Amino acid sequence: MPPYPTLSGFVIPRHHTVISGQLDVCDKMQGTKNGELTAQQIENLPIDISSTKLLDWLIDRRHVNLKWQSAALIIREKINHAIQDMPEVEEIKKLLAGTYINYFHCLRIVELLKVSEESSKNIFGYYSSQRMKDWQEVVKLYEKDNIYLAEAAHMLIRNVGFEIPSLKKQIAKCQQLQAECSKKEKDYAESANSARDEYKQSCKQLGIKGEKIRSELLELVSELPQTYRSIEEQARKLSQVLEFYQAFVQFVNGSDEESMGDVCPMLQYLTQHGNTTVYQWRTGKVPDRVEEVKLSFLEDEEETKDDEIDFSGIDLDTGGIDFGDLGISVENEGAETIDFDIEVGDGTVTESGEGVARGNDALCLFEHIPTRNQFINEIIELQAFLGQRRTEMQGDSDVLTVNQFQTAPTIVQTKTLNDVTTMLSQVDDIYKRLTETRMQHLFLLIGSPKYVDRLTDSLKQKLSLEEKMLASREAVKQKRFDCLEDQTKLEPRVDALVGRTRELQKQIEGDISKRYKNRPVNLMGAINTI
Repeated sequence: MPPYPTLSGFVIPRHHTVISGQLDVCDKMQGTKNGELTAQQIENLPIDISSTKLLDWLIDRRHVNLKWQSAALIIREKINHAIQDMPEVEEIKKLLAGTYINYFHCLRIVELLKVSEESSKNIFGYYSSQRMKDWQEVVKLYEKDNIYLAEAAHMLIRNVGFEIPSLKKQIAKCQQLQAECSKKEKDYAESANSARDEYKQSCKQLGIKGEKIRSELLELVSELPQTYRSIEEQARKLSQVLEFYQAFVQFVNGSDEESMGDVCPMLQYLTQHGNTTVYQWRTGKVPDRVEEVKLSFLEDEEETKDDEIDFSGIDLDTGGIDFGDLGISVENEGAETIDFDIEVGDGTVTESGEGVARGNDALCLFEHIPTRNQFINEIIELQAFLGQRRTEMQGDSDVLTVNQFQTAPTIVQTKTLNDVTTMLSQVDDIYKRLTETRMQHLFLLIGSPKYVDRLTDSLKQKLSLEEKMLASREAVKQKRFDCLEDQTKLEPRVDALVGRTRELQKQIEGDISKRYKNRPVNLMGAINTI
């Protein structure tokens, strides 16, 4: 079997396949007579070259020198010198603006200079213009040893393998960051709304607007006496409930009337005497005088409002202070001590007589923690009793009809299911008012001055959380805009670089084609995916 010619002019066996840009001769010759190719068929065979191996292909076929880079550096220096003095031609400006000048650009510049430098042409047809001489020299240096072809191949490989993928990765990163920022914007907005709703809900539970937190909380404390009176009025209406409960307990336990006072003593006392002082509850006597208990944080609030000092009584010239009608004058000289005729004791206030309510005894029953807890416990006791009675009366057979209840007091036998349900509703209403979130906070406020600051800080923290989330949302929003701006700047660069690379591809393919009698040349591989 005769050997077949290859593109480089050497002969290889038929079973071999040429790689690195050469044709697969065996495949190309299928269908030919006796495996022989005509000269015309050989001239029409395309040359396929891998774009990533283009420079190696040119070096292997001795189209360019292996050490072309050292000569290319000298050419770059001459180009940098030549572009310092260029004519005001629009197309030349575009060629030089933001573009890596290569051989093909230099050819175009020489063509344009032939027009702009026409006046410098002498009678021998040579140009005396230094501009033309510089660029013609650059072209000659490029064409020596085909330096321009090696540089163009190197530039194409760099664009395809590094520059374009790098810019595309930056664009993809910008798009990814925009998506992440959009998601974070949504999350921060939801968190801000959640914090705001939680803040509003907390303020609603406390019964405040949330504009001036501390002041509004202290105003709630001042409304407590009115709330106490309202609860007291409701508690007074429980007399029938207590009577029903007491009669039932007495009948079941077989107790006498003297022991009836042991059932819900606090409720019995409230229905008869109201929300009195602890002193009266403890001693059974009305106090002669009640020393008002002032809350320290309320006093501090008043001091912050009246913290201005009137200096109108100070004589700045004499240095004395006028105390008005007190007849006291303090001078800078000759007055070492002042006798205000005040006796200073050990810091405690003493009072003769035993009819004075002071300290905890001066508090009302709802203000004092032990008595308030006792009242709530007795309300819970009534709830449990009435709830059980309602459950029993809702059954198929009312246990009150059983023989053992036929001898019960009239009040026990005559109460219907509706009556018990109504009484339970009254008790539940009092319990809810005393144990609702707002009242719990108010009880803590009057019981602990530091709780005012803690509650204020807690509400402010929820409000600041909303502000923090909104600030974070604005930050990621700005970051998203920045990424979008970067992407907007990168996309034209990619398009321009891809366009220049495509143009360079055609120029290289055309140049190689001329070296092989105008045979078709195709750069394959990554160049076709950019």
